Amino acid sequence: MFAELDLLAALLDSRWRIPGTSIRFGLDALVGLVPVLGDAATGIVSVYIVLRARSCGARKTLVARMLGNVLLDTIVGSVPILGSFFDVYFKANNRNITLLRRHLQR
Repeated sequence: MFAELDLLAALLDSRWRIPGTSIRFGLDALVGLVPVLGDAATGIVSVYIVLRARSCGARKTLVARMLGNVLLDTIVGSVPILGSFFDVYFKANNRNITLLRRHLQR
């Protein structure tokens, strides 16, 4: 299960690196350049990760925190150009995978 979610989060948030830097970005930043539809599409995929976390037994408070990350990413990410810069640095999906891992290790 984690392999699939890790791959999905990496594809959305950190698949590629800007040459000469340590800055990574994914489809979320690229697709987000398409007004409204891009952020809506990646937001839906991000919610899938949260739903999988819920099916793994994540507490309601953790699911709420993960949804908050997705909501923030989707809303701020929808601002033209600046939203894509936000997506490069915020990485909601990588954050959510980290939260889920911590929860399941307890």
